[in-house]
Amino acid sequence: MIVKHTLPNGVRIVAEKIPHVRSVALGIWVGAGSKDENQQNNGISHFIEHMMFKGTEKRSARQLAEAFDAIGGHVNAFTSKEITCYYGKVLDQHFSTALEILTDMFFGSVFAEGEIEKEKKVIVEEIRMVEDTPDDLVHDLLSVASLGNHTLSYPVLGNEETVLRFTREALLEYKKDHYTPDQVVVAVAGNLPDDYYDQIVASFGGFQGKSAVKGTNPLRFVPGVKVRQKPTEQTHLCIGLPGLSIRDSRIYTLVLLNNVLGGNMSSRLFQEIREERGLAYSVYSYHSAHRDGGVFAVYAGTKHGQEEEVCECICQTLEQVKRHGLTADELNKAKEQLKSSLMLGLESTNNRMSRLGRNELLLGRHLSMDEIVDSVERITLNDVNELACELFTSPMSLALISPDGKIPEGFREELA
Repeated sequence: MIVKHTLPNGVRIVAEKIPHVRSVALGIWVGAGSKDENQQNNGISHFIEHMMFKGTEKRSARQLAEAFDAIGGHVNAFTSKEITCYYGKVLDQHFSTALEILTDMFFGSVFAEGEIEKEKKVIVEEIRMVEDTPDDLVHDLLSVASLGNHTLSYPVLGNEETVLRFTREALLEYKKDHYTPDQVVVAVAGNLPDDYYDQIVASFGGFQGKSAVKGTNPLRFVPGVKVRQKPTEQTHLCIGLPGLSIRDSRIYTLVLLNNVLGGNMSSRLFQEIREERGLAYSVYSYHSAHRDGGVFAVYAGTKHGQEEEVCECICQTLEQVKRHGLTADELNKAKEQLKSSLMLGLESTNNRMSRLGRNELLLGRHLSMDEIVDSVERITLNDVNELACELFTSPMSLALISPDGKIPEGFREELA
């Protein structure tokens, strides 16, 4: 059973007690990410995430790491377009210790000047690592090609120029503006102690701050082309199409459509491009859903010179789905795969905690598994096919990384 509390200061606590397990997962979720940045401070959300591990008033960076290791726990964090999360997983008997360490990081991090300068070097190396990983980089390029100047197109890591000019004052100012009680969710799942709520209230009840000011910037799909010329062994390409908001009632319809199109080894794209034509080792589709919209994408990595055929095959597959729809058998298999994925995810306390945090921040509501399964079962073939007709329309966006930077003929015609 999922229980939610909202403290007087605006902090939300969402919990799911699971007595039959011996672990607890807990996370501090913040509604701040690269979407909240601008061109001058792009990457600052991610930089702050790193700095939270670099020492507090009570512990050095080493002592923070040793504190979690001492209880056999795992601690980590991530930053995305709309969310930053600090989380840990421990044995149930160590819940109190894990909560104390995470809250020490959250409230007590000192942002020492020396650590900031060292972390600039670390993050610059992280950015360069992505630059050297074209099958990652091409997805960042697709965001720019699909969303133009919208802040959702900004890379989470930022760029070398912005990262190198961050100051302690800028970091603390951004943290003060965005790490506010109304933007914080504490999510916990597992074999929680009876007084888990009182412990969290003791840590977060005194958290004060003004409500975060969220600017309005409507999301619009703006098809374009982004090309990066690099000496790669393969051509890496992504084709983008309009997607759905995570709040759209048809989101699970799109999950099923994606599953059939390129979500697994029996999908149409995998079977046609890899199994039948041997054009790619890695080919798949995915959907990036945000509060204000989304992007549907297809990725493939192929030999130089084959990108024309791969693009043509992707477009033909999309057109076939748009014109003729899915089959009843494909839809039924997709439903079973989705239900299986959802159910198997429940076996992990970390997955349950993540669902609580994401749903609270992005949706503001929590559906039971029975409600989700019921909604999936109600999706008809006509629902999926209508959505395919709506989304799989030209023009598309394209991101490409290759040694010659050559745009496939079909997209050159689109630009003309």
